Amino acid sequence: MDKLFYSISEVAEALGESISCIRFWTNSFPKQLHPRRTAKGNRQYTAEDIEALRRIQYLVKNQGLTLEGAEKQLSEDGSKADKAVKVADSLKAIRDQLVEIRETL
Repeated sequence: MDKLFYSISEVAEALGESISCIRFWTNSFPKQLHPRRTAKGNRQYTAEDIEALRRIQYLVKNQGLTLEGAEKQLSEDGSKADKAVKVADSLKAIRDQLVEIRETL
């Protein structure tokens, strides 16, 4: 991702989530997410917002935390969540590469 701002649909596609889920998380985590609004009122997300959404996604979907639990975790020790997200992303990339190799055999 190399743009300055991303639309909510681009963010949803990148994370594999629905637009309504991204909107819900944005409203639920105002301390972590700060998308700007266009003149029409559309949200525009930065790369930092997308990383925050990845952390939220990891904590809620992978770790099974409630929204309150995820917010507490991010407030207390966001660096721990960052590391876990990076590891999960790396493992997913490796898995995708292995699937691709298997398909070529």
